[in-house]
Amino acid sequence: MDPFQMVVAIVGITAVASVVRAKYGVVRRHKGEEFIQRGPDPEAERLRAEVKALKDRVAVLERLATDSSTALEREFEKLKDRD
Repeated sequence: MDPFQMVVAIVGITAVASVVRAKYGVVRRHKGEEFIQRGPDPEAERLRAEVKALKDRVAVLERLATDSSTALEREFEKLKDRD
């Protein structure tokens, strides 16, 4: 094996190992010690809730753009009551 192939193999093994570690939630703490992160992440849950709320708002805005004016007025009232 020539040096170029060896470098490519090392980089490939490192890339595969980092993907596997990320998939299984292995996180490094200080000084290189590793632990497996288990359980729900509160930040991820908050972001999921925020994305869901934004998707709901986009759905409402899409309906507003395609509905008639009376339906539009009703949707505005719903949005005012919602906030």
